[in-house]
Amino acid sequence: MKKEAKPKAAEILAILARFPEGAGIEDIGLNSPGTPRRTLQRWLEKLVMEGIIDVSGKARATIYKLTVAAAKPEAAAAADQALIPISLPGEYVRSRVIAPIQGRKLVGYNRTFLESYRPNVDSYLTKDEMAKLAAIGGPRLEQPAGTYAKQILNRLLIDLSWNSSRLEGNTYSLLDTERLIGQGEEADAKTAKEAQMILNHKDAIEFIVESAEEIGYNRYTITNLHAMLANNLLADPQAPGRLRSMAVGITGSAFTPLAIPQLVSELFELILAKAAEIANPFEQSFFIMVHLPYLQPFDDVNKPVSRISANIPFIKRNLSPLSFTDVPEDLYSQGMLGVYELNDISLLKDVFLWAYERSASRYAVVRQSLGEPDTFKLKYRTPMRELITGIIVQSLNSKDASIVIKRNAQRLPDADQEKFIEAVETELLSLHEGNFARYRVSPQAFTRWKSGWKKLYKPLKS
Repeated sequence: MKKEAKPKAAEILAILARFPEGAGIEDIGLNSPGTPRRTLQRWLEKLVMEGIIDVSGKARATIYKLTVAAAKPEAAAAADQALIPISLPGEYVRSRVIAPIQGRKLVGYNRTFLESYRPNVDSYLTKDEMAKLAAIGGPRLEQPAGTYAKQILNRLLIDLSWNSSRLEGNTYSLLDTERLIGQGEEADAKTAKEAQMILNHKDAIEFIVESAEEIGYNRYTITNLHAMLANNLLADPQAPGRLRSMAVGITGSAFTPLAIPQLVSELFELILAKAAEIANPFEQSFFIMVHLPYLQPFDDVNKPVSRISANIPFIKRNLSPLSFTDVPEDLYSQGMLGVYELNDISLLKDVFLWAYERSASRYAVVRQSLGEPDTFKLKYRTPMRELITGIIVQSLNSKDASIVIKRNAQRLPDADQEKFIEAVETELLSLHEGNFARYRVSPQAFTRWKSGWKKLYKPLKS
């Protein structure tokens, strides 16, 4: 019995991890086909008694939810940390910010951190780091600003909207995002807020791409980006695009942002002025990622603004964009905490450097190989190929395919499930007439599948 206990408990925890707001036993049962209801009830009661999950409501309204401590399984956390090579200074920052908040020093905004920075004299990135990023990212085109981004706009809209929203806790999958952006179809069992967040990202990305000649690090660009990203998400309808006039806090941090409106406005202008002076596009991008969230110039939605704003120099210079592909939410948050509480950019820089290289490789703009093949895809090469072939042969549309992919992922270890789903979804979205032959399907089957991929959803037959 003990040998069976761990897999069943792990399966339930993995299912609940996909329901941040909690799930009823029916939802859990649908994601654990073949498990008797009584068995699920017994395991849920056990996990509640052990303090791993919380329970609320009664009878059919009973909701089960991971506790804060269990919200990220240890295996998945370890995988996230292994994904990005962390420098010794970055490891030091991480060790400081993951300590219990009661033991971390309470700090306020340090304006010297910004004021002491001298554009083109001081630099957060080393010359070697900037040279490496330049070799990876371009320049690719001697054409008007935004030309390259327009060429890959459909892919960029999905990637950047999904990844940036994911870093805010949004639970839409990659295929959910593709359907929402491409067809306006909201995902089942997701909140209206999540859909609004993704659609707001779409608007903001289109803005910086279509207005590439006019945008820059100025008040017009950044306040309008905020207005788009915060649209219909803030209680005060006048807050989008307006600098804050109230005090704000950072959940889970010992840092208290600046509270004086006049100083917020003054330092906001200083951030933009310094950013506009920086000559190197990669240093420009990272500087904005550091200082916009640190100041917290808006009521909310500050980090999304910084992530989209970080792409401005890349869009304007036809460099590969930064879509935050595969960036772990915990390491990104810890990097920001290092800036907030320690004014130390080391961990966030580790994340930025890795993320840009990862994003650049996704858009195929590198001049040379970035290294060894993806070991995860090698590990699951056969099940991925069989699954994708089946989806094409059966002419599944995107919503049906999403259901089948998730069912297949549940057979894998907990720590690999989300990455497997993303890998398969990414591969499906990248298929075209020139690369489908590796799945051993006929041109007729591929054409039939492609033509039905975006058709209106019809429930799968049981």
